[in-house]
Amino acid sequence: MAKKNAKKPDGSSTIALNRKARHDFFIEDRLEAGIVLEGWEVKSLRAGKAQLSESYVLLRDGEVWLFGAHVSPLTTASTHIRPDPTRTRKLLLQRSEINRLIGAVERKGYTLVPLALYWKRGRAKLEIGLAKGKKEFDKRATDKDRDWQRERGRILKHG
Repeated sequence: MAKKNAKKPDGSSTIALNRKARHDFFIEDRLEAGIVLEGWEVKSLRAGKAQLSESYVLLRDGEVWLFGAHVSPLTTASTHIRPDPTRTRKLLLQRSEINRLIGAVERKGYTLVPLALYWKRGRAKLEIGLAKGKKEFDKRATDKDRDWQRERGRILKHG
């Protein structure tokens, strides 16, 4: 009898993506951070009710914080708490990683951008990108290059 695959497909573990970040920034480096959540937030994330589009990451007092991420509360969540959908959430990183990020952000002019929120071994993880902002002409060049790659693929496919 064939053994069933207990693992879910890779795409199902993703909760939310920040597609606009790749359009607005050059992503230099990526880091994986844990995220401190409340119980109702975990339930909402399991239901896929999160958005990263307007969120950003800041360094304060040697700690890393996620601002503006929207986690919609479920109607079936507990009634004795007042959920705040856009509350500030602490991110969990190693001290050496935080020190490296502080150096890059303060000295080299980089920005920290949340890229993706996903599950890894039952825990919510946030992918952070160390990024530099794009100018308008950079965005146009990226779009033009992507369109050319798409057109080239069509040409090669059909002869």
